[in-house]
Amino acid sequence: MSDKNYSFFGAVERSFDKAARFTKWDSGLLNHIRQCNAVLQLRFPIKRDNGEIEVIEAYRVQHSHHKTPCKGGIRFAAEVNQDEVMALAALMTYKCTIVNVPFGGGKGGIKIDPKKYSVGELERITRRYTSELIKKNFIGPGIDVPAPDYGTGEREMSWVLDTYVSMRSGELDAAGCVTGKPITQGGVRGRREATGLGVFYGTREVCNIPDIMSKLSLPLGIENKRVIVQGLGNVGYWAAHFFQLAGAKVIALAEYEGAIFDEKGLDVEAVFQHRKKSGSILNFPGAKHIKHANEALELECDILIPAALENVINEENAPRIKAKIIGEGANGPLTPEADDYFAKKGTIVIPDMYLNAGGVTVSYFEWLKNLSHVRYGRMEKRFTENVHSSILNQIEELTGKKSNAHARELIMRGPDEVDFVYSGLEETMINATHEIMTVWKENPAIPDMRTAAYVVAINKVAIIYAELGIFP
Repeated sequence: MSDKNYSFFGAVERSFDKAARFTKWDSGLLNHIRQCNAVLQLRFPIKRDNGEIEVIEAYRVQHSHHKTPCKGGIRFAAEVNQDEVMALAALMTYKCTIVNVPFGGGKGGIKIDPKKYSVGELERITRRYTSELIKKNFIGPGIDVPAPDYGTGEREMSWVLDTYVSMRSGELDAAGCVTGKPITQGGVRGRREATGLGVFYGTREVCNIPDIMSKLSLPLGIENKRVIVQGLGNVGYWAAHFFQLAGAKVIALAEYEGAIFDEKGLDVEAVFQHRKKSGSILNFPGAKHIKHANEALELECDILIPAALENVINEENAPRIKAKIIGEGANGPLTPEADDYFAKKGTIVIPDMYLNAGGVTVSYFEWLKNLSHVRYGRMEKRFTENVHSSILNQIEELTGKKSNAHARELIMRGPDEVDFVYSGLEETMINATHEIMTVWKENPAIPDMRTAAYVVAINKVAIIYAELGIFP
């Protein structure tokens, strides 16, 4: 497959087929798993602010119904097409399966450049898209649950929810029709940073595996590792933030306007604020400027996090990538040719299909919150604090020593919603990492971590069909 005729869904199928030969399942069942179950193409008119009528192209794909509801974001981008949405929906199936989130894969896309539309126009597009999904039965708490993706956020999800509620009046669990909502509308604390935090947790866990670090001639752990992050959007910013917080050195940050570099490490928050004020990461005080953003990918580092768009590392530039670990924060940043190159070279590629599953994992927590109609921590926070206080008082009474105020506060503090979310995400990413690594270790013929992840996903989906008696 040449990059010139690149098909994103074709690449996903190629990776699937590469992994399928390491499974025991019938070819008919495998073919069923790899196909998209339902593809909805939409064309609808909206009125622009200047009075012109524009026809909008949009999609919603449900890849798998082995579990329901389906789950996947809605992206607004000028490059949106059916092939891309199908590929992302397929990846969502495998992603959810790997991290044990009980959803089938779905994805939505609207072919617009959101920067070229006013807020009012974006609202009309979002609401019309949602109403079309409702009419076609492609949205609902038990049917298909969208979320934010590239070009969308809490604002758009609030419009989706409001439209759904207005058309499904009285539905008790209506808030569960979409995730990534503002906290005031049933969102969950920690959702905004979830994908970037998941990227950090997954990469950190790989860096804690002695066998892998020994092969790469790297010390265990994240501390002092040199990290490069491409993309300072929601995923890239939070990933970089948590890497820095854990003691790694974020030596380069790249955006579409260029890149900046500092061997001693950049202050991620300061760079973020600089870009907010100036509109660019360039001219950040003390940093070296790199004119072409993609050149930053080729700098010496331990960990490279491409967290922007698809296909940024391909057959042409893969030989110039010096990172020992590549963590896919974005969806599909490596082409299959790049994958093959790194597998032969021995570079560890941590695949997107599980590494950026933090968003859907925390979306699952939000969905559960919406269905249960109670905030995480509300029932147990004070009880936990009272129990801890009682234990601490007993210890102080027995020892005759008083704890200092800071230590007392830490010990007595009961968990808030965000603590539960972070804890649940950390547990999810650690378990998924070791499940994939176990499959890889047990079958040395598996060439890379991505193939091992696909094997895990295929087996889990196939077992469900087999247990249902749909396939022998």
